[in-house]
Amino acid sequence: MDNSAKQASASGTTARRSALDVENDYSKYEVRSRTELLSILRGMLTQASPITFYFNQGYDFLLTSLLEIASDGSTLLFDCGSNEDMNRKVLQADLIKCVSTKEKVRIEFTLHGVDSASRSGREAFESDLPQSLIRLQRREFYRLSTPQAEPIMANIPVPQKEGLVKIQRSVVADISCGGVGINVAAEQVSVKEDAQFSGVTISLPYVGVVSADLRVCSRYELTLANGRVQQRAGCQFIRLPGAMTNLIQRYIIQVERERKASGV
Repeated sequence: MDNSAKQASASGTTARRSALDVENDYSKYEVRSRTELLSILRGMLTQASPITFYFNQGYDFLLTSLLEIASDGSTLLFDCGSNEDMNRKVLQADLIKCVSTKEKVRIEFTLHGVDSASRSGREAFESDLPQSLIRLQRREFYRLSTPQAEPIMANIPVPQKEGLVKIQRSVVADISCGGVGINVAAEQVSVKEDAQFSGVTISLPYVGVVSADLRVCSRYELTLANGRVQQRAGCQFIRLPGAMTNLIQRYIIQVERERKASGV
């Protein structure tokens, strides 16, 4: 399919936050085998798994599902959404991120545009077979809200003038194998979107110390239940080593086990 003629969708100023603000490096969960990829997609087709198309840098989305896979596996056919305006917009998108769940396993893949098509008088979207997909078990993308009674702190080294480094301490609000959400004090102006920090350490009780590099993907205001407004930053781990990933998984399992035992 020739996508060179597709036009990028117009993007005006918007106050909405992208549904895909915080991206994660899940390359180690990538499936590139064409046979395995088609097997997963056929399973989604059989189960009529709902799929969400995210486009316009994640600010727009529509719900769809697989209708058909070509006999030679070269193309896919998707159902049109219920919103005609979004249907028109997605036809203009050069990049579409697809997110679905199959048997409690998260599936992600990317389409480089779709074309208008129809089958038996039914409007549809047609695309080329994606080159790969990401298959995540629950533990890989599950985000844990950390205990408030005993806050976990992130120690963030911030470079200063003359080669000096200042350690800023921030409360970790949530954590996953892909990143963390941290509370940001007003004076922490260095924690801004796209900022990167090397050698951040997070001490996880009963498990150990996670050492990682972070990239700030978003910074936003959050209104708490008591009405207090708080600044929070969504951060991505950059190439998190497997040993650090294991520590985070162990910590999540430990906290979930304790909460289940206490009936929380």
